Amino acid sequence: MRLAERVAALWVLLAAAIPGLLFAPVFGVRPLLVPVAVVVVACYAAVELCLRVKALQAWRPLIAAVLGLLSLCVAMFGVPDADSLGAMVAGVTDSWQLTVQSTWPVRPDAESLLFVPLLVLLAAVLGIELLRWPATALLPSVAVLVVSQAFVALSGTMAVLAALGFAVVAAGLYIPARPGLVLVPTAVLGVLGAAVAALVNVGQPYSVQQNHSTQVPLPRTVSPLTEVAARLSKPDVPVFSYTANGPVDRWRLVVLTEFNGVTWEPSDGYRRLGTELSAPVGAPSTRYSARIQAPGGQWLPSQAIPAAVTGAAPLVEPATGALLLPGRKGAVEYDLSWWDPQVEDKLWNAALSSVDAQGGLGVVPPEIPELAATATAKMRPSFRTALLLEQYLRENYKVVTGGTLPTGSGWPQLREFLLETKQGTSEQFAASYVALARVVGIPARLAVGYRAPRTPVGAETIVHNRDVLVWPEVAVAGVGWVPLDPAVGAGGAGPAPSRLAQITAEARYNVQPPDKVPEPPLPPTPVPAPPDPTPDWMAVIRWALIGLAVPLGLFVLAVPTAKTVRTLRRRRRKGADGVVAAWWEARDLMRAHGTRVTPGMTARDLARTTADASIVDALWGMAGQLDVVLWSGSGADDHAVTRAWAEVRRIRRTLAGRTWGARLRAVFAIR
Repeated sequence: MRLAERVAALWVLLAAAIPGLLFAPVFGVRPLLVPVAVVVVACYAAVELCLRVKALQAWRPLIAAVLGLLSLCVAMFGVPDADSLGAMVAGVTDSWQLTVQSTWPVRPDAESLLFVPLLVLLAAVLGIELLRWPATALLPSVAVLVVSQAFVALSGTMAVLAALGFAVVAAGLYIPARPGLVLVPTAVLGVLGAAVAALVNVGQPYSVQQNHSTQVPLPRTVSPLTEVAARLSKPDVPVFSYTANGPVDRWRLVVLTEFNGVTWEPSDGYRRLGTELSAPVGAPSTRYSARIQAPGGQWLPSQAIPAAVTGAAPLVEPATGALLLPGRKGAVEYDLSWWDPQVEDKLWNAALSSVDAQGGLGVVPPEIPELAATATAKMRPSFRTALLLEQYLRENYKVVTGGTLPTGSGWPQLREFLLETKQGTSEQFAASYVALARVVGIPARLAVGYRAPRTPVGAETIVHNRDVLVWPEVAVAGVGWVPLDPAVGAGGAGPAPSRLAQITAEARYNVQPPDKVPEPPLPPTPVPAPPDPTPDWMAVIRWALIGLAVPLGLFVLAVPTAKTVRTLRRRRRKGADGVVAAWWEARDLMRAHGTRVTPGMTARDLARTTADASIVDALWGMAGQLDVVLWSGSGADDHAVTRAWAEVRRIRRTLAGRTWGARLRAVFAIR
């Protein structure tokens, strides 16, 4: 019998571990192995301990939970202390939120990973206790499976293996009890599930990270855009240094997309940076890397399409590549790798991307739309139009490099720059470009960073304040955001070694005025497909977690409530039935406190099983009343019923003097 219990417990623990490992697309397999294995081993140790020490059997759920939590704490945080225990508590509520707030694969930090082994522990403890009803023992594991698939749904081979794995577990759990009955349907259902997972085309697997992304609230920071003039006034101050193994033409700090007419703000799409960001789709990409030493500031130098960061754990805006390290104090040294798309040389007349259009304009001064139409020769939006606007600013405006430098990039400052002074820093050039571009329908955004000095690849390079640069970026269909530089013609061009910078320079060189080259015909407007309705998987996750907690809570409330209702119904009985009901209550009280009660046992037999004199006297008194009621033929009046229940109260008071552990087990004993 004990062997069968051990085998059944092992199958349940395996069923709890499988959904935990199905979080591999989120964290990777290796980071999950140790915490999941630790939880499974701890739960089995609790099962083995309770099999060997019968007195601990009623405490098995608590023992398994405590052993699992302590083992998990040691495995993930080291020796338990106040900090690690606090992290364990925070993991219950914060861990899954940190995961949703991150790019995937998530960094396998204990703070983000913790909710997975906690779910496995909960499923294991509940599953082991539900083994008394084998048909329900796998339900907690199925609930964890639903949660794992809500994070990222499996497809292909992984889905087949998961279906077969659960089929094997179900067969191993149920076949020993009903070998002939359960084997065939279990095998058939497992094979059918695997076949459906392999053959049915369900499209792109669902991912809660892609459909319900949760951004990280941005801290209050100083915008690098407001520091441009101050940095240019102290040109020789070093800002950061780097050593790169590939071509670099500029470093970005922040990309500003929202404009209300007064200030420029970044988007709210920042997320915690995971282990790596994938390469862009649509063009082959080359991966480069650099070691960067940045003395101060929360904005970290980055590239347009970062791949990974080691040595720091910043926030990232995937759409812009900007990196932010909140709460940073002092210098930081980190390794940055990024993707450099090798786009085709067909940029000069490319169409623009309306999907990436964003931002606003505020209240546009009345003279600005006419100026924007003049600068673009009233051509419809295209990359060629974007280059014409850049050329217009280069030829008609001047960069200020000394003296009193203009500041500000709201409409009052931009109007003065465009219509009156016609001179400014790259801040006014780039902000004016983005504003004019948006007026004529060109999707554009503002980037702030530094121009890369002219140094050989692989050499240590120091970036100074004089290299600060603000530039516009235009969304091009099939390419992404292309950086332009309307101030470079007057201020001196920096190096342009990257592939995108090279073909942009070629397109700029080949652009022709509109009176020489007419506009090409408009392409046909594609009809957008109706969006597929997607369920609210965040609600699914919440309800799945509630589904795990509610049965346990109902169990905690249901057993004492059922016993109370049963006692009240017995107290309502009159006559002989009332005396017999009092005997039943006394018998159930003794059984709940661990006394072995057989079906044919009388009150006198039950009295012989205990050495407590008070209980013995009460049971003997009740035995005499039962003899009179059941065998004398005289029945029982209300006084006899009252005396019988007085004996019950005497037994209850005596049992109340036992240890609190014995009383707690009696409250939840299902007898």
